Amino acid sequence: MSRITLRDIAVHAEVSVRTVSNVVNDFPHVASDTRQRVQAAIAELGYRPNIAARQLRQGRQPMISLVLPEIDSPYFSELAAWLVRGAELRGWIVHIEQTDGDLMRERAMLRGAHGLGADAIVFSPWAVGADEIERGPSAPPVIMLGERPGGGLVDHVAVDNIAAAREATEHLLAGGRRRIGAIGLQPHLSNETARLRTEGYRQALRAAGLMPRAALEIAVKRLHRPDGARAVVQLLRQEPELDAVFCYTDQLALGALHALAAGGRAVPGDVAVVGFDDIEAGRYSVPSLSTIAPDKPRLVELALDCLAERLADHTLAARERRVPHRLEIRQSSSP
Repeated sequence: MSRITLRDIAVHAEVSVRTVSNVVNDFPHVASDTRQRVQAAIAELGYRPNIAARQLRQGRQPMISLVLPEIDSPYFSELAAWLVRGAELRGWIVHIEQTDGDLMRERAMLRGAHGLGADAIVFSPWAVGADEIERGPSAPPVIMLGERPGGGLVDHVAVDNIAAAREATEHLLAGGRRRIGAIGLQPHLSNETARLRTEGYRQALRAAGLMPRAALEIAVKRLHRPDGARAVVQLLRQEPELDAVFCYTDQLALGALHALAAGGRAVPGDVAVVGFDDIEAGRYSVPSLSTIAPDKPRLVELALDCLAERLADHTLAARERRVPHRLEIRQSSSP
């Protein structure tokens, strides 16, 4: 989708960018014939001004729509809490929507079906395709959270999932583990996160001279504790000598811990476990859960910064922002 900017209008109407801005913002003291020429160029090129940016300049509190797949997921609830706090400091109002990762609901949220007239959308989709997330300069800004490609004028803020998954797997390899399972593949979703974490896991294995094996990679429908428990049972059935598991979320890892204990496997003695997300429950599990900890406050801060910049200038090119992460080594994978 091509972006029509104020400069495009200025060139077409043979005036300055400042003159176009004055016309767009209804400023006085623009000659009548000049105003008509600019308005004709706007109509011909199909440009529409960013209403949210204008309202922001006029002092009205922007309404931000936070669209998440699962509000009851600990990871997303923590993100929501950080974002609400950060938005309040900026004088913004946040409205939260849940999609359950359903394609039709995600499409509806992008169309603004909630009816609140959101000035911008902070969006973590699971199902909708990248081509549907294309945004033009006249649409409310969208900031994407997590690994999800988006074109047009869509900013994207995420952790480096390949690097993080590779680091988690390298940690297990460094502990002498060689039969390492991966739980969390989601081939039924357009979401890129699982694919990238799988890639990081495989890269670490290959670097250690081990070939990835399909029997050690388990797909799940959801990312909850029961899914992790079922996946570990399947892994043990397919690989009885399993000695480590990398789970793509902490909830999956907590389910895995439960199933391993029920099956008489000691953690980390028999099987080491590493999760991803650093949710609070993992810090208080027994054993405590090793995990990849994304910098969630920084993720929210970057998302809000991108949002503020795009509200001020809706013609900015799409931007990629990477969030730091760290490996938290706890009891579930201690040497």
